[in-house]
Amino acid sequence: MVGKSMSAREQILGRVRDALGKRETAAPVTREYRQSVPVDIEQFIDRLVDYNATVYRSDEAGIPNAIAQAIVVRNKRSLVMPPGLPEAWHPSGLRDAGLTHTELDAVEGVLTACTAAISITGTIILTHGPMEGRRALTLIPDYHLCVVFAHQVVETVPEAIRSLHPHLPRPITTISGPSATADIEMTRIKGVHGPRTLDVILVA
Repeated sequence: MVGKSMSAREQILGRVRDALGKRETAAPVTREYRQSVPVDIEQFIDRLVDYNATVYRSDEAGIPNAIAQAIVVRNKRSLVMPPGLPEAWHPSGLRDAGLTHTELDAVEGVLTACTAAISITGTIILTHGPMEGRRALTLIPDYHLCVVFAHQVVETVPEAIRSLHPHLPRPITTISGPSATADIEMTRIKGVHGPRTLDVILVA
């Protein structure tokens, strides 16, 4: 018999438990899918090109030249950089020291590194550390030049998510090509959620 001090909710739940009886703990589900897959760098490049991003290939020593080339092609003079990016990569770059949103909207573009990238989706992931800068820095300027090292590229989304654990609880931004949306009357519009133009320097 249920005690008078029990609430109506407790009484109902108690009756449900009595009706169900003792239940065995379910056995853990065996995960048979592959946890790690060889990386296909050419697939990553193809995905980026499909998204209308331009990809430059370079070795580590050639990063400054690749950046300079990308800037010339886009007819830029200098880009804003996060505080932790090597100065040698872009000597004429402007360091972000708390630029206002209005000031960021007026710059020619932004140069950053990344935390990880996903080959199968062509996605670049930022966790906004010292070499990636704050979120506003990569969302407001109209042009983003991102340096991605080949060792940062994984094949699948689960692999990328696992690689982010050391960087939590930083904010995460995922970039799959230049910003675009077709939410407004099914018309494709660029630059709604971030830069309209994305270039990538792949360092191997």
